[in-house]
Amino acid sequence: MCDEQQLAQWARSALSRRGFAKVAGAGAGAAALGGCATMGGGGLTEGMVSVPTAAGSMDAFFVRPSKGPSPAVLFWPDIAGIREAKRQMARRLAGEGFAVLVANPYYRDVSADQFASFADFAANGGFQKVGPWRDKLDAEAIMADARSAIAWLDRQDGVDASRGVGTQGYCMGGPFAIWTAAALPSRVKAAASFHGGGLVKQGDPMSPHNTFKDAQASYLIAIARNDAEKEPEQERILNNAAEAAGRPAEIDVYAGDHGWTVPDSPAYDREAAERAYANLTELYASEL
Repeated sequence: MCDEQQLAQWARSALSRRGFAKVAGAGAGAAALGGCATMGGGGLTEGMVSVPTAAGSMDAFFVRPSKGPSPAVLFWPDIAGIREAKRQMARRLAGEGFAVLVANPYYRDVSADQFASFADFAANGGFQKVGPWRDKLDAEAIMADARSAIAWLDRQDGVDASRGVGTQGYCMGGPFAIWTAAALPSRVKAAASFHGGGLVKQGDPMSPHNTFKDAQASYLIAIARNDAEKEPEQERILNNAAEAAGRPAEIDVYAGDHGWTVPDSPAYDREAAERAYANLTELYASEL
Protein backbone atom coordinates (compact mmCIF):
# COMPACT_ATOMS: atom_id res chain seq x y z
CA MET A 1 0.00 0.00 0.00
CA CYS A 2 1.02 3.64 -0.34
CA ASP A 3 3.33 4.67 2.48
CA GLU A 4 6.15 7.07 3.22
CA GLN A 5 8.88 4.45 2.91
CA GLN A 6 7.69 3.41 -0.54
CA LEU A 7 7.39 6.99 -1.72
CA ALA A 8 10.90 7.74 -0.52
CA GLN A 9 12.16 4.71 -2.42
CA TRP A 10 10.47 5.93 -5.61
CA ALA A 11 12.03 9.36 -5.16
CA ARG A 12 15.54 7.97 -4.62
CA SER A 13 15.45 5.43 -7.43
CA ALA A 14 13.63 7.25 -10.18
CA LEU A 15 12.81 10.92 -9.77
CA SER A 16 14.18 14.15 -8.44
CA ARG A 17 11.57 16.56 -7.12
CA ARG A 18 11.73 18.47 -10.41
CA GLY A 19 11.47 15.27 -12.45
CA PHE A 20 8.61 14.04 -10.29
CA ALA A 21 6.59 17.13 -11.19
CA LYS A 22 7.30 16.60 -14.88
CA VAL A 23 6.08 13.01 -14.70
CA ALA A 24 2.96 14.13 -12.85
CA GLY A 25 2.18 16.68 -15.56
CA ALA A 26 2.84 14.19 -18.33
CA GLY A 27 0.59 11.64 -16.66
CA ALA A 28 -2.28 14.08 -16.43
CA GLY A 29 -1.84 14.83 -20.10
CA ALA A 30 -1.92 11.13 -20.90
CA ALA A 31 -5.22 10.84 -19.08
CA ALA A 32 -6.64 13.66 -21.15
CA LEU A 33 -5.52 12.02 -24.36
CA GLY A 34 -6.80 8.65 -23.21
CA GLY A 35 -10.49 9.35 -23.64
CA CYS A 36 -11.65 12.60 -22.05
CA ALA A 37 -13.12 13.98 -25.26
CA THR A 38 -16.72 15.09 -24.99
CA MET A 39 -19.45 12.77 -26.16
CA GLY A 40 -20.73 13.26 -29.64
CA GLY A 41 -22.96 16.32 -29.84
CA GLY A 42 -23.85 16.51 -26.16
CA GLY A 43 -20.59 16.94 -24.29
CA LEU A 44 -20.19 16.86 -20.54
CA THR A 45 -21.57 18.93 -17.69
CA GLU A 46 -19.31 19.33 -14.68
CA GLY A 47 -18.62 21.33 -11.55
CA MET A 48 -18.03 21.27 -7.83
CA VAL A 49 -21.12 20.43 -5.76
CA SER A 50 -22.09 20.24 -2.10
CA VAL A 51 -23.50 16.98 -0.73
CA PRO A 52 -25.27 17.12 2.66
CA THR A 53 -24.15 14.44 5.12
CA ALA A 54 -24.70 13.66 8.77
CA ALA A 55 -21.23 15.11 9.45
CA GLY A 56 -21.71 18.33 7.52
CA SER A 57 -21.36 19.18 3.85
CA MET A 58 -19.15 17.19 1.51
CA ASP A 59 -17.65 19.06 -1.41
CA ALA A 60 -17.30 16.86 -4.49
CA PHE A 61 -16.65 17.01 -8.22
CA PHE A 62 -19.60 15.94 -10.36
CA VAL A 63 -19.33 15.26 -14.08
CA ARG A 64 -21.95 13.66 -16.31
CA PRO A 65 -23.07 13.46 -19.93
CA SER A 66 -25.03 16.56 -20.82
CA LYS A 67 -27.61 14.30 -22.40
CA GLY A 68 -28.88 11.87 -19.78
CA PRO A 69 -29.97 10.42 -17.56
CA SER A 70 -27.03 8.12 -16.88
CA PRO A 71 -26.12 5.45 -14.32
CA ALA A 72 -24.24 6.85 -11.33
CA VAL A 73 -20.74 6.11 -10.07
CA LEU A 74 -19.31 7.12 -6.68
CA PHE A 75 -15.56 7.64 -7.09
CA TRP A 76 -13.24 7.53 -4.06
CA PRO A 77 -9.82 9.13 -4.71
CA ASP A 78 -6.46 8.05 -3.34
CA ILE A 79 -4.62 9.54 -0.37
CA ALA A 80 -3.87 12.83 -2.19
CA GLY A 81 -7.59 13.52 -2.63
CA ILE A 82 -9.40 15.45 -5.37
CA ARG A 83 -7.08 17.13 -7.87
CA GLU A 84 -6.91 17.58 -11.63
CA ALA A 85 -5.67 14.03 -12.30
CA LYS A 86 -8.78 12.66 -10.57
CA ARG A 87 -11.02 15.04 -12.49
CA GLN A 88 -9.49 13.80 -15.74
CA MET A 89 -10.17 10.20 -14.74
CA ALA A 90 -13.77 11.08 -13.89
CA ARG A 91 -14.25 12.96 -17.17
CA ARG A 92 -13.04 9.97 -19.11
CA LEU A 93 -15.56 7.73 -17.38
CA ALA A 94 -18.33 10.28 -17.89
CA GLY A 95 -17.46 10.20 -21.58
CA GLU A 96 -18.42 6.52 -21.50
CA GLY A 97 -21.91 7.50 -20.35
CA PHE A 98 -21.74 7.62 -16.54
CA ALA A 99 -22.60 10.32 -14.00
CA VAL A 100 -19.52 10.41 -11.77
CA LEU A 101 -19.27 11.95 -8.31
CA VAL A 102 -15.70 12.26 -7.00
CA ALA A 103 -15.96 12.57 -3.23
CA ASN A 104 -13.67 14.64 -1.02
CA PRO A 105 -13.10 12.11 1.77
CA TYR A 106 -11.42 14.77 3.92
CA TYR A 107 -14.37 17.19 3.93
CA ARG A 108 -14.72 16.99 7.72
CA ASP A 109 -11.45 18.91 7.97
CA VAL A 110 -10.60 20.61 4.68
CA SER A 111 -12.00 21.41 1.27
CA ALA A 112 -10.93 19.64 -1.91
CA ASP A 113 -7.72 20.31 -3.85
CA GLN A 114 -5.38 20.37 -0.89
CA PHE A 115 -2.70 19.08 -3.29
CA ALA A 116 -2.31 20.07 -6.93
CA SER A 117 -0.84 16.70 -7.85
CA PHE A 118 0.72 13.63 -6.32
CA ALA A 119 4.08 15.33 -6.80
CA ASP A 120 2.83 18.22 -4.66
CA PHE A 121 1.63 15.71 -2.04
CA ALA A 122 5.02 13.99 -1.95
CA ALA A 123 7.07 17.17 -1.89
CA ASN A 124 5.11 19.00 0.79
CA GLY A 125 4.57 16.62 3.68
CA GLY A 126 1.39 15.06 2.39
CA PHE A 127 1.42 12.06 4.71
CA GLN A 128 1.79 14.23 7.78
CA LYS A 129 -0.97 16.60 6.65
CA VAL A 130 -3.57 13.98 5.84
CA GLY A 131 -2.87 11.76 8.85
CA PRO A 132 -5.34 13.45 11.23
CA TRP A 133 -7.94 13.71 8.48
CA ARG A 134 -7.60 10.08 7.45
CA ASP A 135 -7.84 8.81 11.03
CA LYS A 136 -11.52 9.76 11.04
CA LEU A 137 -12.35 7.63 8.01
CA ASP A 138 -13.31 4.28 9.49
CA ALA A 139 -15.88 1.93 7.99
CA GLU A 140 -18.81 3.55 9.78
CA ALA A 141 -17.89 7.07 8.63
CA ILE A 142 -17.36 6.03 5.01
CA MET A 143 -20.54 3.96 4.88
CA ALA A 144 -22.53 6.92 6.22
CA ASP A 145 -20.92 9.21 3.64
CA ALA A 146 -21.66 6.70 0.88
CA ARG A 147 -25.34 6.58 1.79
CA SER A 148 -25.52 10.37 1.71
CA ALA A 149 -23.63 10.62 -1.59
CA ILE A 150 -25.77 8.04 -3.34
CA ALA A 151 -28.97 9.60 -1.99
CA TRP A 152 -27.76 12.90 -3.47
CA LEU A 153 -26.95 11.24 -6.79
CA ASP A 154 -30.38 9.64 -6.96
CA ARG A 155 -31.97 13.10 -6.73
CA GLN A 156 -30.08 14.54 -9.70
CA ASP A 157 -31.82 15.04 -13.04
CA GLY A 158 -28.78 13.68 -14.86
CA VAL A 159 -28.85 10.37 -12.98
CA ASP A 160 -30.94 7.34 -13.86
CA ALA A 161 -31.93 6.18 -10.39
CA SER A 162 -33.70 3.12 -11.80
CA ARG A 163 -30.30 1.58 -12.59
CA GLY A 164 -27.68 0.24 -10.23
CA VAL A 165 -24.84 2.39 -8.88
CA GLY A 166 -21.15 1.67 -9.38
CA THR A 167 -18.33 2.63 -7.07
CA GLN A 168 -14.56 2.64 -7.45
CA GLY A 169 -11.66 3.53 -5.21
CA TYR A 170 -7.91 3.94 -5.40
CA CYS A 171 -5.27 3.34 -2.70
CA MET A 172 -7.04 4.22 0.56
CA GLY A 173 -10.23 4.57 -1.52
CA GLY A 174 -10.19 0.86 -2.38
CA PRO A 175 -11.68 -0.20 0.96
CA PHE A 176 -14.11 2.73 0.71
CA ALA A 177 -15.57 1.28 -2.49
CA ILE A 178 -16.04 -2.12 -0.88
CA TRP A 179 -17.64 -0.59 2.20
CA THR A 180 -19.92 1.42 -0.11
CA ALA A 181 -21.25 -1.79 -1.65
CA ALA A 182 -22.08 -3.11 1.82
CA ALA A 183 -23.62 0.19 2.92
CA LEU A 184 -26.30 0.17 0.19
CA PRO A 185 -26.71 -3.37 -1.10
CA SER A 186 -29.97 -2.59 -2.86
CA ARG A 187 -28.36 0.20 -4.92
CA VAL A 188 -24.68 -0.64 -5.45
CA LYS A 189 -24.29 -3.34 -8.09
CA ALA A 190 -20.60 -2.98 -8.99
CA ALA A 191 -17.55 -2.14 -6.87
CA ALA A 192 -13.93 -1.81 -7.96
CA SER A 193 -10.75 -1.42 -5.93
CA PHE A 194 -7.47 -0.43 -7.58
CA HIS A 195 -4.31 -1.02 -5.53
CA GLY A 196 -6.47 -0.71 -2.44
CA GLY A 197 -4.75 -0.78 0.92
CA GLY A 198 -6.11 -2.56 3.99
CA LEU A 199 -8.54 -4.85 2.16
CA VAL A 200 -7.77 -7.71 4.54
CA LYS A 201 -7.53 -7.07 8.28
CA GLN A 202 -7.75 -10.38 10.06
CA GLY A 203 -9.88 -10.32 13.19
CA ASP A 204 -11.66 -7.12 12.23
CA PRO A 205 -15.38 -7.70 11.51
CA MET A 206 -15.40 -4.53 9.39
CA SER A 207 -12.41 -5.55 7.30
CA PRO A 208 -13.49 -5.00 3.69
CA HIS A 209 -13.21 -8.70 2.88
CA ASN A 210 -15.66 -9.47 5.70
CA THR A 211 -18.33 -7.22 4.16
CA PHE A 212 -18.85 -9.16 0.92
CA LYS A 213 -21.65 -11.07 2.64
CA ASP A 214 -23.55 -7.83 3.25
CA ALA A 215 -23.52 -6.72 -0.39
CA GLN A 216 -25.25 -7.51 -3.68
CA ALA A 217 -22.49 -6.23 -5.93
CA SER A 218 -20.07 -7.75 -8.39
CA TYR A 219 -16.45 -6.89 -7.68
CA LEU A 220 -13.27 -6.01 -9.52
CA ILE A 221 -10.25 -6.05 -7.20
CA ALA A 222 -7.02 -5.11 -8.94
CA ILE A 223 -3.96 -5.72 -6.75
CA ALA A 224 -0.59 -4.10 -7.35
CA ARG A 225 2.25 -6.56 -7.84
CA ASN A 226 4.40 -5.04 -5.10
CA ASP A 227 1.44 -5.09 -2.70
CA ALA A 228 0.99 -8.77 -3.52
CA GLU A 229 4.64 -9.38 -2.71
CA LYS A 230 4.18 -7.78 0.71
CA GLU A 231 0.88 -9.58 1.41
CA PRO A 232 1.05 -12.86 -0.54
CA GLU A 233 -2.06 -14.27 1.13
CA GLN A 234 -4.30 -11.31 0.27
CA GLU A 235 -5.51 -12.58 -3.10
CA ARG A 236 -6.41 -16.01 -1.71
CA ILE A 237 -8.23 -14.57 1.30
CA LEU A 238 -10.23 -12.17 -0.87
CA ASN A 239 -11.17 -14.93 -3.31
CA ASN A 240 -12.25 -17.22 -0.48
CA ALA A 241 -14.31 -14.49 1.14
CA ALA A 242 -16.08 -13.60 -2.10
CA GLU A 243 -16.79 -17.26 -2.84
CA ALA A 244 -18.14 -17.85 0.67
CA ALA A 245 -20.43 -14.83 0.28
CA GLY A 246 -21.57 -15.93 -3.16
CA ARG A 247 -20.42 -12.68 -4.75
CA PRO A 248 -19.02 -12.57 -8.29
CA ALA A 249 -15.49 -11.19 -8.08
CA GLU A 250 -12.58 -10.77 -10.47
CA ILE A 251 -9.54 -10.58 -8.22
CA ASP A 252 -6.15 -10.38 -9.86
CA VAL A 253 -2.60 -9.12 -9.46
CA TYR A 254 -1.72 -6.62 -12.18
CA ALA A 255 1.65 -5.89 -13.80
CA GLY A 256 1.97 -2.53 -12.08
CA ASP A 257 3.19 -1.22 -8.75
CA HIS A 258 1.03 0.55 -6.18
CA GLY A 259 -0.53 3.58 -7.87
CA TRP A 260 -0.18 2.28 -11.41
CA THR A 261 -3.66 3.41 -12.51
CA VAL A 262 -3.30 7.05 -11.48
CA PRO A 263 -1.82 9.35 -14.14
CA ASP A 264 0.05 11.65 -11.77
CA SER A 265 1.51 8.81 -9.69
CA PRO A 266 5.22 8.00 -10.05
CA ALA A 267 4.17 4.37 -10.54
CA TYR A 268 1.78 5.13 -13.42
CA ASP A 269 1.93 2.38 -16.04
CA ARG A 270 -0.14 3.19 -19.11
CA GLU A 271 -0.47 -0.35 -20.43
CA ALA A 272 -1.50 -1.84 -17.10
CA ALA A 273 -3.76 1.16 -16.42
CA GLU A 274 -5.56 0.66 -19.71
CA ARG A 275 -6.16 -2.98 -18.85
CA ALA A 276 -7.64 -1.94 -15.51
CA TYR A 277 -9.82 0.69 -17.16
CA ALA A 278 -11.11 -1.78 -19.76
CA ASN A 279 -12.04 -4.23 -17.00
CA LEU A 280 -13.77 -1.48 -15.05
CA THR A 281 -15.91 -0.34 -17.96
CA GLU A 282 -16.75 -3.96 -18.78
CA LEU A 283 -17.93 -4.45 -15.20
CA TYR A 284 -20.08 -1.33 -15.30
CA ALA A 285 -21.52 -2.20 -18.71
CA SER A 286 -22.66 -5.59 -17.43
CA GLU A 287 -23.95 -4.54 -14.01
CA LEU A 288 -25.30 -0.98 -14.24
